[in-house]
Amino acid sequence: MTRAIRIEPSILAADFVNMEAELQRIATADAVHVDVMDNHFVPNLTFGPEMVTRVQAVSPVPLDVHLMITDADRWAPGYAELGAFSVTFHAEASEDPLALAAALRARGSRAGVALKPATPIDDVVAHLDAYDQILVMTIEPGFGGQSFMDDMLAKIAAVRSAIDAAGAGTWLQVDGGINGATIARAAAAGADTFVAGTSVYGADDPAAAIAALREAAATA
Repeated sequence: MTRAIRIEPSILAADFVNMEAELQRIATADAVHVDVMDNHFVPNLTFGPEMVTRVQAVSPVPLDVHLMITDADRWAPGYAELGAFSVTFHAEASEDPLALAAALRARGSRAGVALKPATPIDDVVAHLDAYDQILVMTIEPGFGGQSFMDDMLAKIAAVRSAIDAAGAGTWLQVDGGINGATIARAAAAGADTFVAGTSVYGADDPAAAIAALREAAATA
């Protein structure tokens, strides 16, 4: 079965001082991946609702907000209310992931759930109808520029198998170390939505980099 391929550059790798121009450089992407970190859930601090609001106002593509924050049940709905196309929270940071996913949908966003490398998939794949997207982290969350963890390929394949067995339309996203080589392995394992930071923003021509990633995934 041919799957749609989606490429989402991460602004974690962008020039924060020139954010509007940096967003225009990725206008051919399917979405922009916006990493919100609180220096508690992960040992890094990026930005919060104010920055997301400004990115939302000037971005040529939809926002996929990835919340690497504690107390997601409290804070995640607010990001949906900002108008984000998709909001992804970490299963490890939610007391009631099913209720939170429903709250995100009720506010007009797609509901995504993310899993750190050591987190089992069982609870998530048991409730596929609750989620629009499952994010399998292929690095430990917190910093860009890390190397892809090949031992996550089996996890990606297991989630894909569950999605296909259920006949679900859930998107399967990967984030971490995605480049021209690793995207093919992730796509072959079953991923269809790819977050790429340095491999896009580190290129002289981000649009060409996006096209090359899309082709590599589509032909895997």
